[in-house]
Amino acid sequence: MAPATCPLLCSALMLLLLLATSRQATGTVVASELRCQCLRTQERIDFQDIQSLKVTPPGPHCTQTEVIAILKDGQEVCLNPEASLVQRIIQKILKTVKSS
Repeated sequence: MAPATCPLLCSALMLLLLLATSRQATGTVVASELRCQCLRTQERIDFQDIQSLKVTPPGPHCTQTEVIAILKDGQEVCLNPEASLVQRIIQKILKTVKSS
């Protein structure tokens, strides 16, 4: 392999790796773990559609709390953690977990 093609090949492989580890569901979750995952958030979602909820506190990767709902159809949706409906959903899930 010629030395000039190695940087091009390495760049192509890095791009392929980045694309393979990134995902985009409903246009909201797009990044890996080194930056914020939620670029856009939703204010409302039907509680019955949620299979599970992932809450990521602020940290070196992102300065804001992120709430990602995994829906029963497998989609992931970013929710606004400050929205009152989202806070009620989180409280309802916490109550369910405590009572089990």
